[in-house]
Amino acid sequence: MKRPQEPLFPWTLGSQPSFTGGNAVRLLCGGDALFPAQIEAIDRAGHEVWLATYIFHDDEAGAATVEALKRAAQRGVRVRVVVDGFGSKGSLGWLRGQLEGTGVALAVFRPIDRWWNWLHPGQLRRLHQKLCVVDGAVGFVGGINVIDDRVDLHHGRTETPRLDFAVSVGGPAVRAIEQAARAVWTRAWLGHDFGDEMRAMIRSASPGRRAKRLMRRIRMPRGEHRRRDPDRLPPVRAAFVLRDNLRQRRTIERAYVDAIRAATARVDLITPYFYPGQRFRRALKDAAQRGVQVRLLLQGKVDYKIAALAAHALYDELLGHGVQIYEYTPAFLHAKICVVDNDWATIGSSNIDPLSLLLNLEANVVVRDAAFAGDVGREFDAAVAKSLRVEQTAGRGIRGFLGRALVAWVAYVYLRVAGATGRY
Repeated sequence: MKRPQEPLFPWTLGSQPSFTGGNAVRLLCGGDALFPAQIEAIDRAGHEVWLATYIFHDDEAGAATVEALKRAAQRGVRVRVVVDGFGSKGSLGWLRGQLEGTGVALAVFRPIDRWWNWLHPGQLRRLHQKLCVVDGAVGFVGGINVIDDRVDLHHGRTETPRLDFAVSVGGPAVRAIEQAARAVWTRAWLGHDFGDEMRAMIRSASPGRRAKRLMRRIRMPRGEHRRRDPDRLPPVRAAFVLRDNLRQRRTIERAYVDAIRAATARVDLITPYFYPGQRFRRALKDAAQRGVQVRLLLQGKVDYKIAALAAHALYDELLGHGVQIYEYTPAFLHAKICVVDNDWATIGSSNIDPLSLLLNLEANVVVRDAAFAGDVGREFDAAVAKSLRVEQTAGRGIRGFLGRALVAWVAYVYLRVAGATGRY
């Protein structure tokens, strides 16, 4: 990949992926691959386990994960779990009952089990990361919640598993993953036990030192503000990138856009929810216009109608500039992956829509490695082979204009209510 041209201010102020070399990264296709690998790692844990997820469901996958966490805690391993208060609302009572008295510490990120919780600022900003780190040695990152691939919370059980991916990571990149999981758990736990923490700090012999330790615990890992050439690092080169509501609001979006701007041959992207901002759309269209094969794989089997309407509102614009669009129809689509040329790929939790790019806490792994990009590319090609290509839409004329206007208005209102500012 060629080095992309530097974007204009203030895009240049955002942090960039911080690559490390010497990593081991393995693609995991669906929960059928992730859960056994993750449980095996937890069963080998000797010191510490951190797990963060949006959904922790009370099905077979959830029960098996709970049992592994309990076994680790019984061996004296320090086990910390954080779930989102909205995503895991339906199974939170079950999860608390399963973990009570086991030594596993459960924190809930922005709980909504009381009506007044909805009045707290930032409730629309959710924990959407899916992370697990064991002994600081192996990490798991991706889009897969703790729920069976054949169970959908809104549509029941399905015969075909939804399309989803994660990665297992070993090596220097795990340190940042662990720091992120630790930070989000600590933030949620402080929200639950903030008064006790403040009283302990005030009564401490060294309150200033205790406050500094607390700040280190809640701080997310930071990307770089100066570009470091990953080509000088030993393989496998990997970077953990996240989106938070502090210093790294645009890190994931920038990683995508910079890679697409540098593309010379292919951009293959899978996401279930697609409504990118102007900068992202321009990068896709410009790449297609200069001869890059740009393929988007989106939902064909729709779970949320408003999300599908948002994506469809952009079809004509993208098709008109040479972007190829496919819809995945065999099952529900939940994957969030992208391959650029033959040596750049990302897997994670971030959709390409305002919720992921501007509001939620998200986490991706970016990998610069030809073999790994080849693995991801083959999974993309296999999924496209089962999908329907969108040749044209009925989005022209007054009906199409009104549909796009409605989607834009809904997105604008939602972002303003959630506190997001600036252009999108």
